[in-house]
Amino acid sequence: MIRKVRSHVSQNESLLFELSAPGKVAYQLPELDVPPVDAAAALGAANVRDEVAGFPEVSEVEAIRHFTRLSTHNYAIDYGMYPLGSCTMKYNPRINEAVARTEGLAWAHPYQPEALSQGAMDVLAKVEDALVEITGMDAVTLQPAAGAHGELTGLLLIRAALEAQGNPRQTVLIPDSAHGTNPATVTTAGYVVRNIASNDRGMVDLAALERDVDENVAALMVTNPNTLGVFEGNITRICEILHARGAMVYMDGANMNALTGITRPGDFGVDVMHLNLHKTFSTPHGGGGPGAGPVAVKKRLEPFLPLPRLRRAAEAWTWDYDRPQSIGRVRAFYGNFGVLVRALAYIMAHGGEGLRRATLDAILNANYIRKKLEPYYDLPHKAPVMHECVFSDDRQSARGVRTGDIAKRLIDYGFHPYTVSFPLIVHGALMIEPTETESKQEIDLFVDALISIAKEVEEDPELVKAAPHNTRVSRIDEVTAARKPILRWRP
Repeated sequence: MIRKVRSHVSQNESLLFELSAPGKVAYQLPELDVPPVDAAAALGAANVRDEVAGFPEVSEVEAIRHFTRLSTHNYAIDYGMYPLGSCTMKYNPRINEAVARTEGLAWAHPYQPEALSQGAMDVLAKVEDALVEITGMDAVTLQPAAGAHGELTGLLLIRAALEAQGNPRQTVLIPDSAHGTNPATVTTAGYVVRNIASNDRGMVDLAALERDVDENVAALMVTNPNTLGVFEGNITRICEILHARGAMVYMDGANMNALTGITRPGDFGVDVMHLNLHKTFSTPHGGGGPGAGPVAVKKRLEPFLPLPRLRRAAEAWTWDYDRPQSIGRVRAFYGNFGVLVRALAYIMAHGGEGLRRATLDAILNANYIRKKLEPYYDLPHKAPVMHECVFSDDRQSARGVRTGDIAKRLIDYGFHPYTVSFPLIVHGALMIEPTETESKQEIDLFVDALISIAKEVEEDPELVKAAPHNTRVSRIDEVTAARKPILRWRP
């Protein structure tokens, strides 16, 4: 079988201590032409030692090659695509990094006075205005530090608004196709979670929703498009049902990269939503940060937004703390400023048509993968997808191969695995999101790899079950690793 496989040298890298030999040095300097300084006299004898005990002694070329080789051990967006569904791990233009490093922005001190912060405050105002236009909402706060933080902020706004009416209510409804962080956010906000089932098309079941919305329901927390990559086609009707019974609609906007420039949640009737700027609007994603989760609201929720708020007064920007209904601060200072700068650079560079084009490319890429892989992997939900598609391992599991095995075999083909076993409503899920930044050539390589693996399952399932084969570390015993973790290295 001919396979298009990326290959690389898989060598085990020695420790610097193992490369060390007495007398090796990593520098060459001429003899001093000035009197040497007595370090003990200059720094104090207590602060000086003759040498660092056990410090490795290596040559310059050994040090350079060692750290360069280590840098290749990690997969990176500069190396290839991240097909992780629900995470939007895309390449982000380097120009946005350059803009964020502009000296006056990168070195702005958070405590400097308003008079010296007018440029930075103007950047914040422009980001807010752009997100208002993109979402169709009425106001935006940039304080939340990431998506889940935005979710919590949004639910606290709903609670505050309902409390102002005399009853915060008790329950928040969450569809089973929602993002995994939503239930934890609801609980943290002091509400009780009640799940809503999806129908056979992967959308909210309107009949179930009608039954479950009562006077105790504060809100519905809906992800749109949902984690199946399916757009909630009845979103307007969903909002009408909630509003008719005095409840609100929170939209998880983590998948806004499938809507930007095409449609606006505010036009659906959504009351509050968050955005993941580090996903949709250009900050390299991964490694735990940085992030930004701005929250956009309709006018009725604007008085409750976190303080302070940006306000234009006498031809200058100022901070408005006089907001008696505000839920208060949700973060120190005013958001992750560098992420907000990157987002504005991304939005301005693309413009309205460019953002729309990026969205259409993301949708096209996901549907292309869906059609290419449908003959080889089970597709539980037949509705057209938006930015991501979800297969199941049902065909392969009949031969003892599960989604995790397929993902590990994909590593041998030079690709980062897709999202494994999520969403939970799809048994043995393979969740794939190509994003808009991947070319047809890259996607074809990825598709060919998955097709080749599907054929391997038919011909030699044990090969796939033992993968990966070409990595520096072979398959680990994940059960033992989880139950008996080694948390401290012992020489």
